[in-house]
Amino acid sequence: MNKFVLGASLTALVGAAASADVTYSFTNQTWAGFNFSEAFAAGSLSGSLTSASINAVLDASVNYTYADDLTVWVTGDPTVSGGALQMGGYSDLSAAEHHYWPNGGSSAPGTTSIGTVSFTAINFAGDASDYGVFIGNGYGYSATSGTFTGSITLHGVNAVPAPGALALVGLAGLVGRRRR
Repeated sequence: MNKFVLGASLTALVGAAASADVTYSFTNQTWAGFNFSEAFAAGSLSGSLTSASINAVLDASVNYTYADDLTVWVTGDPTVSGGALQMGGYSDLSAAEHHYWPNGGSSAPGTTSIGTVSFTAINFAGDASDYGVFIGNGYGYSATSGTFTGSITLHGVNAVPAPGALALVGLAGLVGRRRR
């Protein structure tokens, strides 16, 4: 009976993780023009990225960064233009696809950018050969910056558990078996 409960619990846990989206949240985060932070490293996602949602407010702007300049960039190397996807941002990063958020075209503090955009699916295998996902300011003027609060959700992918987390699940199974 206990084996059944443990097995069902692990199956539910794995099933829940497989259908989950991932969200990157930030508070009063300032990015200068073409400055990006690594949100998800190569190998840390699995699944098929099909859309992204933004729910953010522009807290402050220097030299005309707009709320919709907040950018998701799916690329292998953020120091070189290119990659698979640019979502948001006025300036072109030369990604294979470039989409814009549905609103947020103002540099006034308090401007929101809210919505979801679909695009050609990008597959993540959960290994080091995958793209990384970077978040930042997609307005390339060097003397600009924007401060943002909110979140970006990537739909269709889930976070790959760290090897240590998988080891703990295995260890819990061994401990549970030993107590009998």
